[in-house]
Amino acid sequence: MSGPSPATRHPAIRIGSWLVLEALTRRLSYGRLAIACCALAVLCSTAAIAARYRLNRHASPHEHARQIPYPNLELPLQVNGSQYQPVSWAELQGWNDDDHLAAYKAFRASCKPIAAQQGTPAEPKALGSSLRDPCRIAKALELSDSAKARDFFEQNFVPLRISRLGEDAGFVTGYYEPVLEGSRTQTDVFNVPVYRRPSNLFVRGKTQDSVGLPNSGPVYRKIGRRKLVPYYDRAQIEDGAIAGRGLEICWLKSQTDLLFAQIQGSARIKLTDGTTLRINYDAHNGYPYTPVGRILIDRGIIPRDQMSMQKIREWMDQNPDGAKELRRQNRAYVFFREVPLSDKDEAVGAQGVPLTPGRSIAVDKALHVYGTPFFIAGELPIESEQSKTPFHRLMIAQDTGSAIVGPARADLYFGAGADAGKVSGRLRHNMQFVMLVPKGLDPVARARKLPVPDARPSARIAKLFPQTDPQKDRSADTQAVSAAKTTAKDAVNPAVPAKGAAPARPAAPPATTPVAQAAPVAEPVPLPAARPDIPQVQEKRRFRRYRHHRYQ
Repeated sequence: MSGPSPATRHPAIRIGSWLVLEALTRRLSYGRLAIACCALAVLCSTAAIAARYRLNRHASPHEHARQIPYPNLELPLQVNGSQYQPVSWAELQGWNDDDHLAAYKAFRASCKPIAAQQGTPAEPKALGSSLRDPCRIAKALELSDSAKARDFFEQNFVPLRISRLGEDAGFVTGYYEPVLEGSRTQTDVFNVPVYRRPSNLFVRGKTQDSVGLPNSGPVYRKIGRRKLVPYYDRAQIEDGAIAGRGLEICWLKSQTDLLFAQIQGSARIKLTDGTTLRINYDAHNGYPYTPVGRILIDRGIIPRDQMSMQKIREWMDQNPDGAKELRRQNRAYVFFREVPLSDKDEAVGAQGVPLTPGRSIAVDKALHVYGTPFFIAGELPIESEQSKTPFHRLMIAQDTGSAIVGPARADLYFGAGADAGKVSGRLRHNMQFVMLVPKGLDPVARARKLPVPDARPSARIAKLFPQTDPQKDRSADTQAVSAAKTTAKDAVNPAVPAKGAAPARPAAPPATTPVAQAAPVAEPVPLPAARPDIPQVQEKRRFRRYRHHRYQ
């Protein structure tokens, strides 16, 4: 059942129809009837235009979505959550005083796995595969002079100062390779097991044969044939959840030794038979790393300005019960694998190349590419805890860590042993980061190819076509429609009373207000919306057959 058409529902239409009927009822003259018909036609056309205007104005914003006038162009360089600024080599304080030959040798070590890569990188990053060109040039250069090594970097890279968005500096810490005492067999002295990766540990997308699983993300263990649950946390493993399964690589003296080996990701184990066992990171249990030093600071046990790994170890040795509770606050647990390295070989980073003390850094793998050079400048307590040693050094990204997150965040590698541990343990400082970008990705040169956006409209155009709020327009239109209906009813009823009704008294004139006396102000006109991008559907034309009668 169909209702009345939108045109006949309009109050103006109803008034016009009423006039026509009244004229016919009172047997008006043909002249007055013609005038009434013309008025009705004008009212019908006006109402139709008004209804169409309101429908278009109140249409859904998705129907008038403005198309972006420019193509989706690739930005010159994009590192998530970062801000960067091109600088010149002369602006880098301490650049000319650095030993560029040592950095060049570390860079060439990273070029071996870079040259072995084929096709596009599996993970999209800012530098992508752009390091292949400098590595191809470095492969043919056997340099032995620091000045020539500096020329190599200046000719093949452009410096870019980088930091986290909203910050003016980066942040560095230090790490090293601990040297610990251990045994191949369990004894009364050596009773803390170092576990290899369990066979029931699963990471999606990886197999049991994969070497070096990711250091973040969920990790599961299988129950039965199909059910997967989160893996055991540190407390469960320390309580013997995986003991007796033949996973022990060796045994250490204390849980504190194991914790520091897990934090650093590698260790050298001096065995009782005089040999050295090298272990390296292989997997983790899926829980995020919680810094134990931060917990000690929050509890007020160690002041922030005195915090170091030596302070943590001293407190744990003096408080065995508190150390157990503190360790279990960090639910993360690391599993190791044996690596065939001698005492003279350095630890192997996540890139798969031996680390260089004082030249290798760990960076955020999600943002940066292994092999990227970073010039890090500032002051660090290298000589002692209170000293401020100038540090202006070109470093190479060759490792990563679960706690290393951000565009200007690095862990400086200082080698193996107690001395390296003392230096790295007291580093928690802000430093300036300059990333060396291959010239093939020069952001300044690539930015010149981006189109310039359209000029903003002039003040005169903005004044003629002010922007309006659709919500306010909608409420104003609703009020205007209701007011128009009320006015129409008030205007019709006094003039033409119903049949048999008493004549109504004339309405009192409205009160005059300052607003009513003011001159009329033009309402803001919204900018015309773009034509909606709606596919046109070919509708079948309907033909109406007419019968033609011939009058004789």
